[in-house]
Amino acid sequence: MPRAQRVCFPGALYHVHQRGNNKQDIFIDDIDRWHILKLFLESKKKFDYMLHCYALMKNHFHITIETLNTTPISKVMHYIDTGYATYFNARHNKNGHLFQGRFKAALVEKDYYLLELSRYIHLNPVKAGFVSLPEDYSWSSYGAYIGRRKDILVDIDTLLGYFDANNRVRAQQEYKKFVESAISSVLVKKDWIAENLKRRRFIGSVDFVKNHLAEEVPGACLKSA
Repeated sequence: MPRAQRVCFPGALYHVHQRGNNKQDIFIDDIDRWHILKLFLESKKKFDYMLHCYALMKNHFHITIETLNTTPISKVMHYIDTGYATYFNARHNKNGHLFQGRFKAALVEKDYYLLELSRYIHLNPVKAGFVSLPEDYSWSSYGAYIGRRKDILVDIDTLLGYFDANNRVRAQQEYKKFVESAISSVLVKKDWIAENLKRRRFIGSVDFVKNHLAEEVPGACLKSA
């Protein structure tokens, strides 16, 4: 069956997930993590997109990208994946494929769905047992959202604007409450976003998916708010 073409348009919002081949670690140390963040920043300048949030785990990473032009998300990810795999194999004296095939990307509806996705990404380190609080994890964008640090890579205005567009401190406080309110359930609750990501295509309402299904896409997962 031919591979479904990714939806691409200015303002398209994607959740991108990339995993190591056979679930192998793709980050050995902090030098590796800094290198992929450097590639994120380089690609952002090269292809002109917004990066709303990210989390670097051990054997995978999550990023949320909003395109500002018609550059395909596959072109952005080719730059990142190829650059990082070449660097990683050279530095760690490895051969073969670093990543487990093609990256996974889901088109995301904004507002409610972007908020839920950001919470999912920022709680990933908690769910994995790396930390008890998301603010204690250094390798995600969460610290930038709650005012703990500056991060030139991340565009925080959209998400914080949902809470208070005029008062940054209040918006940071409210976003922190929003994310951390789900900590108690993150380890046991079956996450509908995770189920959508397995199917790879869309995170949004039924109407959102129908509007972007120009052709039949196998595995589309619908959810009504």
